[in-house]
Amino acid sequence: MEQIQPGDQRRFAVGGTMSKAASVTDRVDSALSRLESMVDERLRLERERSDALATRLAKVESEHEELKRVATEVEARLERAMEYIRSLLAADQS
Repeated sequence: MEQIQPGDQRRFAVGGTMSKAASVTDRVDSALSRLESMVDERLRLERERSDALATRLAKVESEHEELKRVATEVEARLERAMEYIRSLLAADQS
């Protein structure tokens, strides 16, 4: 079956009026074009949202790594401080 393209001269019946099939085809083509435009816009918005979320995730992951590093450093300092206090208490008891 051959598809009729918009503006195709074969769409006009005798007397210059557009046939019903051609009219329906035009409406379907128009509806499909609108749907494609809506889908393209939705995809664009979702890509933007996805990019923003990826950027935010990268920032949060970076902050998480920094907090882990700080927590490890604080833990080590606390361990050293507790050892120092234990040594003072042990020396005081001697």
